[in-house]
Amino acid sequence: MRYTIFNTPLIKTFLWVLSIILLKTFGWKTIGHLPASPKYLIIVAPHTSNWDLFYGIMLAFSLKLDAHFLAKKELFRWPFGPVIKWLGGIAIDRSSTANSVDRMITTFKKNKIFVLALAPEGTRYKVRYWKSGFYHIAVGAGVPIQIGFIDYASKTGGAGPLIHPSGDITGDMEIIHDFYMKIKGKHSEQTAPASIYTKS
Repeated sequence: MRYTIFNTPLIKTFLWVLSIILLKTFGWKTIGHLPASPKYLIIVAPHTSNWDLFYGIMLAFSLKLDAHFLAKKELFRWPFGPVIKWLGGIAIDRSSTANSVDRMITTFKKNKIFVLALAPEGTRYKVRYWKSGFYHIAVGAGVPIQIGFIDYASKTGGAGPLIHPSGDITGDMEIIHDFYMKIKGKHSEQTAPASIYTKS
């Protein structure tokens, strides 16, 4: 097992307690529960502010999430590489989306326990469409998609519905879109619609 900040003994317990205290101090509540499945992909949206990382980490610890995330390979150069890996980072080459999808599918299949967290908007600035890589990874790996959210309007965050992708990307995205329509980012005007580009 690869140790990360989310599963290192003592540290994970300390950060779990600290996160609960801080969330309560700032008036936030954690909603929902993570699935019992040993393997799944969790998407987190909307992403409109750097504050999302601050609250997102606390919500992750309060839910006892043990996940990995993707980061551009340049961040893994010495001396930051070991730190990024300990935080749960996996290096990817962003110039090749297809290779990243295939690699994550292989990673899911090779591990008995593996959770991947992704922000499908790909940026905190408004975009017309989400990146569809998360969906193709889930379908290829045969894992469910856990909806994660940070709602600044109600000061709540956590886990929403669990989606078992059917292969009908349009239909599944409608379900995801309907859920996120009720969620407000810190800068709601920059929220990207929960939709992806599909060729007609």
